[in-house]
Amino acid sequence: MTGELILSGRRSASGLARRRFTRRRFLAGGGSLLLLGAVGCGGGSEEESRSGETRTIEHKYGSTEIEGVPGRVVSVGYTDQDPILALGGTLVGVREWFGEYEHAVWPWAEDELGDQTPETIAGIDSINFESVASVEPDLIVGISSGMTEQDYETLSEIAPTLPQSDRWVDFGVPWQEQTRVIGRALGHEDRANGLISDLEGRFETTREEYPELEGATVSVIGTGDGLFYFYTEEDRSTSFFTDLGFRLSEEAASLSKEGQFAVEISEEQFSRVDSDVLVCFSATPQEEEELRANELFGRLSAVREDRVVYLSDPEDANYGALSFNTILSTPYLLDNLVPEVADMVRRA
Repeated sequence: MTGELILSGRRSASGLARRRFTRRRFLAGGGSLLLLGAVGCGGGSEEESRSGETRTIEHKYGSTEIEGVPGRVVSVGYTDQDPILALGGTLVGVREWFGEYEHAVWPWAEDELGDQTPETIAGIDSINFESVASVEPDLIVGISSGMTEQDYETLSEIAPTLPQSDRWVDFGVPWQEQTRVIGRALGHEDRANGLISDLEGRFETTREEYPELEGATVSVIGTGDGLFYFYTEEDRSTSFFTDLGFRLSEEAASLSKEGQFAVEISEEQFSRVDSDVLVCFSATPQEEEELRANELFGRLSAVREDRVVYLSDPEDANYGALSFNTILSTPYLLDNLVPEVADMVRRA
């Protein structure tokens, strides 16, 4: 990875991810986010007994030992606050990267946040180590942070720190693994497994409801500052669709590069991302309009036949939920984005 980082079409050094979306628009989608049920419940005496043990968690930079149940947790990851809150963790520090919600917690996690008031300890491009230290954490979580080894060493001097696994590219750790590792770190592994099982069950139910998604093709692209990006299967936005049965076309898949969740493409390569469903992240509505006006883009069958999900509206909840793709945000997508893309597949 280079410093010119993109996060699932939302982020680059130029600020590709500075999105907005309003509480009013989100809540208009209904109360479907409660489908995970009693998120704060679960776990029994056996789990409580194990939570007092010392746990060793392997990761990209070695391993971290965690004793007991961490009472004060900091999230330096871009999306780790969601599973921390879903698992009943006490969040004292959080990263703000877009959305400008109070305490950097989006509507789908407000119930889990409750009356907690975490401090902002990191921005879109950097971690404020002094701010992290000032909230006196017992655990620092950065599975979705892309932290460097130097960041890890600095944070580890403050508290036990969890960076990303080396099994996936940075920012490509699946939501299941993100939830599972954080659950183990918090001493709530059984609870994490239960939440994962529930949401995987929702995916299965959705696939049964929309069998036409199986084998349909999808491509996720992003645009910002005149540049275009294709998001590989290692990106969490793309994997949301493949988990539903979608696949990349051979031409689109051939754009992928090992170890990268996103690759820059030229407009001459647009034809290679043509799919049954095309998902387009844009940094701003203006850049979406520029994309729509692009002659080569306009030649795609997905564009001509209105099978494109455009995500640039700062009030579009799908924009935020697909950007996060976590244990708490994904149910919103299953309820609100899937019916739209299923209709596109039927028309392909």
